Amino acid sequence: MIKVLIVDDSALIREFMTSILNDDPYIEVVDAVPDPYKAVEILNSHKVDVISLDLEMPRMDGLTFLEKLMQQRPIPVVVCSSIAEQNSENAMKALQLGAVEVITKAKMGVKDFLFQEKERITSAIKAAAAVNLENLRKVTSEIKKSEQKGKKGSIDSKHLLSRTTDKVIAIGASTGGTVVLRYILSRLPINCYGIVVSQHMPEGFTAQFSNSLNMVSSLEVKESSDQDKISTGRAIIARGNHHLKIIRSGAFYQCLHSKEPQVNRHRPSVDVMFQSVAENVGKNALGILLTGMGKDGAEGLKMIKEAGGSTIAQNEQSCVVFGMPRAAIEIGGADLVLDIDQIIDQIIEFCKN
Repeated sequence: MIKVLIVDDSALIREFMTSILNDDPYIEVVDAVPDPYKAVEILNSHKVDVISLDLEMPRMDGLTFLEKLMQQRPIPVVVCSSIAEQNSENAMKALQLGAVEVITKAKMGVKDFLFQEKERITSAIKAAAAVNLENLRKVTSEIKKSEQKGKKGSIDSKHLLSRTTDKVIAIGASTGGTVVLRYILSRLPINCYGIVVSQHMPEGFTAQFSNSLNMVSSLEVKESSDQDKISTGRAIIARGNHHLKIIRSGAFYQCLHSKEPQVNRHRPSVDVMFQSVAENVGKNALGILLTGMGKDGAEGLKMIKEAGGSTIAQNEQSCVVFGMPRAAIEIGGADLVLDIDQIIDQIIEFCKN
């Protein structure tokens, strides 16, 4: 049983969330409290595996509590808050502080919203329970150290962005991926081949996520748009609630958005992106599958390999959640199984060649 503590100032939401989570045979709500001070009391007297946390609360806001919690007593946290939608910087900050997932709850019709999103909420709790907190803390700590030094990349990249490339680096990630992507992109050189990323993330968050990555990377990092050119020195993040496909257009590789149905319960889906990379980039592709729960991306990574491309899966020792990479490894989709630093080395080597 996954023991969950709900922290939310709304009695109504505490009641609905308790009902939703207790309805799952693998989840048990230990308690539901209105603020972080009450939460500390429960943490001192009960075993808690995962915390569902609101950000807007009396006495102490959720971000402050999350920061203190991760410093003093790390526990997997799923943020469920309406103010994440009003200002996605709150969501990015929560993820940077160590939250496993951010779910935006509606301001109006909360009861209907919560019951409609029941599967997503319970899945997020289960993913959080499977998180390797030590790896999450390690990567988060390394990111903070690197960001204290400021953004890298003083080279004028305009001439690089005008070049086409015959190679594409495609990266897929889910739970824990936001911090791993931040770590990787902050360490890649500006002359890196074009990168495309599908990270499971809701619509409205990916623009802010891309901007935050752009601040710490030598690469130009942006949210995807239709017909974006994939070029040296640029990393493109799939827009939330849109599949990202890679197509060939003359001498260029370009991005194409799609609102086709979810694949593996996700949009963007890593499998959708990887399949398009296999079909249109083939042997000139490097596919990388990072941390995440489930199996999205496993079949697609294998397709890239079968098309002659190179493939990498993140290893269990460095994953926050070893789900998607495990699925790829089990079906023979990965040429290499590496930790995060080794993946960075392989990307750099791929660009040299």
